[in-house]
Amino acid sequence: PRPSPPHHPLIPADYQLIGQPVLIGGTMGTCSYVLTGTQRGMDETFGSTCHGAGRAQSRNRSRRALSYDQVLQKLHDQGISIRVASPKLVMEEAPESYKDVTEVVDTCHHAGISQKVIKLRPIAVIKG
Repeated sequence: PRPSPPHHPLIPADYQLIGQPVLIGGTMGTCSYVLTGTQRGMDETFGSTCHGAGRAQSRNRSRRALSYDQVLQKLHDQGISIRVASPKLVMEEAPESYKDVTEVVDTCHHAGISQKVIKLRPIAVIKG
């Protein structure tokens, strides 16, 4: 993502006062975020920020370590509906397979390279 800071000449007029928003996706069972760019981010990272949480374990390890039914039940318990093309995607993309997106976003926010705007909660997941 390239979240440009407020008043940057390349962003649309609607975002001139706040900066270019970018969506930072979480996992199937965790939150996602909307961030905006900062001038410090433009100066220090050429206008880049995190792209998401990043994997904590490989897809193969996730398939071996996690149970399809347990992942589905955990999502159901959180009120999250899911539809997948392949059962193996459930384990590969399980929240446990990824780092904590909140920690990643907080690091970017505290470093000043992007600014948190809003936290989003998942209600449905479609994979496939």
